[in-house]
Amino acid sequence: MKITFTPMRQDMPLSLEKQGDVLILNGEAFDFAPLSEGDTLPRAAVNCPWLASDVTRLNGEIHLTLILPHSASAPQDTLFPAPLTIATDGPIALPAFASPEPETEGQT
Repeated sequence: MKITFTPMRQDMPLSLEKQGDVLILNGEAFDFAPLSEGDTLPRAAVNCPWLASDVTRLNGEIHLTLILPHSASAPQDTLFPAPLTIATDGPIALPAFASPEPETEGQT
């Protein structure tokens, strides 16, 4: 699965998991297994607020673009995310939603 991101300032982070051709976004499953080689599923046909593109299957892989939510203090890796190629099933690590809070003197 090849995932490209479009960063967008939002208050809710995204959790992402892959199980075969199923993408699980914040607990909601989207099954792209019926998509045949070379076919395109229009974004409007998928009731998913995180989806930012049509979904295609090319060379056996699902290709799509997702909105990558971030806070006002997002790090550069989140504001300019690299595309991901996901080959294994399980949770997908995403760029940080927010930059870590700087430690103040006296914190451990």
